[in-house]
Amino acid sequence: MQFEVIAKCHTTRARVCRMKLAHGITMLPTFMPVATQGAIKGLTPQQVESLGITLMLNNTYHLNLRPGIKVLDEAGGAHKFQGWNRNLLTDSGGFQLVSLSKFTNITEDGALFTSPFNGEPTMLTPEESISIQHSIGADIIMQLDDVVSSLTVGPRVDEAMHRSVRWLDRCIEQHEKSGRKDKQNLFAIVQGGLEPALRDLCLDAMIERKDRVAGYAIGGLSGGEEKGVFFDCIKQCADRLPSDRPRYSMGVGFAEDLLVCVALGVDMADCVFPTRTARFGVALTFKGPLNLKLGKHTKSMEPIDKNCPCPTCTSGMSRAMLHHIVTIETAGAHAVTIHNLVFQARVMGSARDAILEGRFPEYLRSFFYNYFGDTGYPEWCVNALRSVGVDLMQGVDVPLIQGSGVKWEYSDAA
Repeated sequence: MQFEVIAKCHTTRARVCRMKLAHGITMLPTFMPVATQGAIKGLTPQQVESLGITLMLNNTYHLNLRPGIKVLDEAGGAHKFQGWNRNLLTDSGGFQLVSLSKFTNITEDGALFTSPFNGEPTMLTPEESISIQHSIGADIIMQLDDVVSSLTVGPRVDEAMHRSVRWLDRCIEQHEKSGRKDKQNLFAIVQGGLEPALRDLCLDAMIERKDRVAGYAIGGLSGGEEKGVFFDCIKQCADRLPSDRPRYSMGVGFAEDLLVCVALGVDMADCVFPTRTARFGVALTFKGPLNLKLGKHTKSMEPIDKNCPCPTCTSGMSRAMLHHIVTIETAGAHAVTIHNLVFQARVMGSARDAILEGRFPEYLRSFFYNYFGDTGYPEWCVNALRSVGVDLMQGVDVPLIQGSGVKWEYSDAA
């Protein structure tokens, strides 16, 4: 990996970086769409690449179960298997310790899974996780960490944090002896739940190992915790992580969350949100989500967004047509998926441009006013951005909204 910081915001901790990996250059900050099984649902790799996406995520746990390592080895890795010519990041399987917890038993050796497909037991150790990711051939690979729900409290959080550090050491040893360090880049994952003292202990340990890892992820969040606690934890980690390594916030996909994370110093994020929500008929726009299932779109001949450069919008496909087919015909889900991926890329691309041009605070104010000005600013966003010198309330008369403040269209009256 060649990693270079090329611009910094004069107010916030946002930055633009150039990350060169084995399959090309990815400019940061960026959003990574999730191709769990080796594909973005409904899209070909060529379609995804044509949208300007240069880095996406595969799931280690699922690819290990199906198609399996033997097939991936015969194919020459996941890039060739799925026909993807750009960069790949693989998670380690750690998240499945939470999402598939009823199938999992955690020991110091690793995680014993029961396959949800055939009931067969599978032991995923740190060494095995790294070996699987070597077979996948991802440009960025993640350590196996002991993940607990972000709402978990008590001694289990302490146990998981310390075990994640021990497992990192085992991942490092496995990776270094493989001879693949020049092709694949290992990231550490900071754990510690919502407890600042545990996060600091984990940061101390992982920063000590800086010379043996290529980057850092902030894990264990986006699991239902209060947004104020979420941003406190992101800020604590981003403030301390080395400036000459990429910083990756795992499981972040809402536009407001992405921009807060960027302002706090995060470079990368991933989430299933934009693609999954597309399959439910919701298009993402700079005015907020658009629920195309609602009856008010029945006769609208407008595109989702007349300013959007995506193929769905530039083709002239109307909201009425999408309302007619979305959630019924696969073409509808594909069309909205394409749009949503381009929306995420525009949010992050516009952030990069604004940082480079020295106007990132202005971009934040403009984005939040257009997105939330008609309903109210989430108070946590206001507080988070104030912590890095940007006051969204300056010069505007917009109410504050308690809680997450997530914007959504639930009815035609919305």
